[in-house]
Amino acid sequence: MPDASPLDYQHLFRALADNFLVIAPDADATILDDTDSHAAVAMKSRAEVVGKPFFEAYPVADQNEADVIRASHEHVRRHLEPHTMPLIRYDLERPAAQGGGLEERYWQATHYPILDEQGRLRYIVQRTQDVTEQHRAELLRQQMQRELAESQERAQFTLEALPIMVWTTTPTGEVDYFNQRWLQFTGRQLPEQLGSDWTNSVHPDDQAPTLQTWQQALADGAEVQLEYRLRRHDGQYRWVLARGVPRRNAEGRITMWVGGGIDIHDQKQMVQELLTANEQQASLSDQAYQAYQLAESQRELFYNLFMQAPALIAILRGTDHRFDFANPPYQRLFAGRQLVGLTVGEALPEVIEQGFLDLLNKVYETGEAYHGDEIMIMINDPDGSAHPIYVNFTYQPFYEGGQRAGIAVFAYEVTDLVQARKALERHSGNPS
Repeated sequence: MPDASPLDYQHLFRALADNFLVIAPDADATILDDTDSHAAVAMKSRAEVVGKPFFEAYPVADQNEADVIRASHEHVRRHLEPHTMPLIRYDLERPAAQGGGLEERYWQATHYPILDEQGRLRYIVQRTQDVTEQHRAELLRQQMQRELAESQERAQFTLEALPIMVWTTTPTGEVDYFNQRWLQFTGRQLPEQLGSDWTNSVHPDDQAPTLQTWQQALADGAEVQLEYRLRRHDGQYRWVLARGVPRRNAEGRITMWVGGGIDIHDQKQMVQELLTANEQQASLSDQAYQAYQLAESQRELFYNLFMQAPALIAILRGTDHRFDFANPPYQRLFAGRQLVGLTVGEALPEVIEQGFLDLLNKVYETGEAYHGDEIMIMINDPDGSAHPIYVNFTYQPFYEGGQRAGIAVFAYEVTDLVQARKALERHSGNPS
C-alpha cells in the first residue's frame, strides 16, 4: 500500500531541480526560503540568507540593476501578476574558500505572486536562470558577425577600388559578380551581365574564340588569359586583356573563378598602326608588341615580388610624400590605418616629431639616398599607447621622365635583433 503520511512540502520544495527563492511581500523583500539548486548557483547557503532583506543577502554592485529588481518586486505587489525582468548582470560574491571577490554573472528572472484564499499577496516566488554562458556566447556571436561584416565590407571596398575590371564566376563559369569598373566601362547594369550575358558586350567576331578558350580553361581547371574587344558605354569596341584564375578548396575542387581585365586598346592600336605603316617592319612591330607584353609581365612580376617580399616596401610620390603603394608587411606595421592615397604626415602623424618627415624632405630635395641602421620608431597603437620598433631602412629617390618623382622606401624590422643584443649586453655586463 502507498504511504499515506502527509507530504513534507518544504522538503519537496527545497529539492526541486530549478532555482527558486521565496520572498516576503514586504518592502525589504525579506528572504523566507530557497531551493538547494538556488543556494548552489547563488554560492550562499540557506542559513546565510533566510530572514535577511534581499539586497543584504545578495549585495548588488550596480545600482541600476538593483532598481530593475526592485521594480519587478513592486510590479508583482501592485498588479498581483507575474513579471519577467530583462536580462541583468548581477555579480555574485564568491565564498572565501573559492578565492573571494565577485564573479561576473548574467541572469534571467521571473517573479510570481502566491495569493491566499482572499486573493491577497502572501509570497513572491523568484525563479532564476543563470544565462551567463548563453549571454557570453551571444556576445561572441555578435562580435564574430561584426568582424565578418567588416571583413566583407573590406573585401567589397577592395574589389570596387581596384583600377581594373574585376569579375567572379561559379565553378562552372557562370558570372555572378562584376565590379563597378566593368559596369562603368560597358554602361550596363549588373543583371544584364550575369551568367553568360556578358558575352553580348564582346565583339561578334571575338565571341566564338573567346568562349572556346574560356570553356577549355574550365575543362582544364587552369589559369587563362584572353584578349578580346569589349563594347564600351559609348559604343566603341576596345581591346581588353583579361586573366582568370580558379580558386580551390582544401580538397582541390574549384569553388569559384576570379579574374581581372585592363583596357589595352591604345597599345594594340599603336602596334597595328606600325604594322599598317610599313609591312616590312611587321616583325619589328611584333617585337615591339612582345616587348610591351614582356614589360607588362615584368611589371606584374615586380609587383608580385614587392607584395610577397618579407621587407617593408612603400612608394611615396611628390613633394608631400603621398603613399602610392605599400606592400602587406608595411601595411601590417600600421594595421588598421589608411595609407595609400594619404601623405606621410596624414597617415603617420607620429613620425613628424620624430624627424622622419624632415629626413624625407631632405632626400627629395638633394636627390641623395639615406641609409639608417637600427633606427627606433615610436608607433601609435589603436588604444592610444605607443610602442617602439627598430628598423634598417633606405630612402631612395626615383625618377620618371628624367624628373624626380618620389622616394622608394625599403626597410627591415630588426626589433628582435636589437632587443636580443641588448639583453646579451646586460647579461654580460658589457654596455658597449
